[in-house]
Amino acid sequence: MTFHVPNHCRVRSGPLGSDDSIGNAGAFFLGNRRSRENNAAPLKIIASDGEGWEHVSVSLPNRCPTWDEMCYVKGVFWDDDDCVVQFHPPTKEYVNNHPHCLHMWRPTGWNMPTPPGWMIGYQHLGVIA
Repeated sequence: MTFHVPNHCRVRSGPLGSDDSIGNAGAFFLGNRRSRENNAAPLKIIASDGEGWEHVSVSLPNRCPTWDEMCYVKGVFWDDDDCVVQFHPPTKEYVNNHPHCLHMWRPTGWNMPTPPGWMIGYQHLGVIA
């Protein structure tokens, strides 16, 4: 299980600029190959690891990222066998610093429990639309 950042996409100048010496933390612009829009804006990502968590926030200027876009980012920053989550905290703990931003988290140092596959769906059925 590995958290890895696409250093070739790292923002290197300006207020969010950093270099590889900062490790996995930083801002990244990732080409948006999963959007159905023509000329889609790049995915803006803030990544960090520390305090027992790996984290990415993913935003776009005019809408929230789609499921496919979040899956794409998950595949860039984590391995296929890593489980990451999006939290819905108690309402009193809500924070919204950007109207079109979603977050993914993975704890470090322990394996997060997940429900059995049959509670999620049946793979043999494929996509039911």
